[in-house]
Amino acid sequence: MTDFTEITSELRFPEGPIAMDDGSVILVEIARGTLSRVLPDGEVTVVCDMGGGPNGAAMGPDGHVYVCNNGGFEWIESSTGRLFPGDQAADYTSGRIERVNIETGTFETVYTECDGEPLKGPNDLVFDREGGFWFTDHGKNRPRNRDRTGVFYAKADGSHIEEVLFPLEAPNGIGLSPDEKTLYVAETPTGRLWAFDIESPGKLRREGRGNGGRMLAQIPDHHLFDSLAVDGEGNVCVATIITGGITVHSPDGNDVRLIPLPDPLTTNICFGGDDLRTAYATLSTTGRLISFPWQCPGLPLNFLNT
Repeated sequence: MTDFTEITSELRFPEGPIAMDDGSVILVEIARGTLSRVLPDGEVTVVCDMGGGPNGAAMGPDGHVYVCNNGGFEWIESSTGRLFPGDQAADYTSGRIERVNIETGTFETVYTECDGEPLKGPNDLVFDREGGFWFTDHGKNRPRNRDRTGVFYAKADGSHIEEVLFPLEAPNGIGLSPDEKTLYVAETPTGRLWAFDIESPGKLRREGRGNGGRMLAQIPDHHLFDSLAVDGEGNVCVATIITGGITVHSPDGNDVRLIPLPDPLTTNICFGGDDLRTAYATLSTTGRLISFPWQCPGLPLNFLNT
């Protein structure tokens, strides 16, 4: 098991970590419905009470945090106190993209639909150098069916949104290569990591059959993929559930290794600290945020580290 430092264990299904330059980590608590801040000493404060199911989060070009809100889950608590997401929440209305002013704690809705089709369960997002963002819609589960969803590209000012990939199987983590010429997308139920060539902001080069991408990896056994981050060497670091840990894929997909962590729902990773050499991971069923050293600097994120 990887040696790590536990920063806090008081979170309600954490996800979407953003490592700030003051040493704090802003993240979402999906089950609590909040955007929260974890201080270096482990103290947790609420930045914004958003409701629904705030999921992925990223710093935008205007200094506000953009949040993928999945609309909420029903929750299952085990006899040992572990928390697991279930089907679509009983009070679910829709998914949405929201913008949070972290100074005032206020938020506003930026997108709820694309070309008249409601967003179902936005999950994760990443900003490019141009100030637009790519995001996944994971969809929602119901007792007898689930949504078919894809990947979108949108402008931060709310003026443009387009669906760029459809369909994918419950897309989750999303990230960009260091040169921003490749978009990475992880599917949860298939355990597949896809790579797509980027022609220009919001435009992908799709080749061949199916979704037009390259399958960078599909891990055998019961490894399912969640959110991801890319490090400074271009490795795609995917939070891996059921197994529990971070699966690190080389840019060509030839080298794969698992960093095991003690939670079956290890849901996300980001980089911060000196030279971005500290990895932060969310261990969601146990409500923990942890940190551990990374082998190389993480990839600086647009509008956060650059």
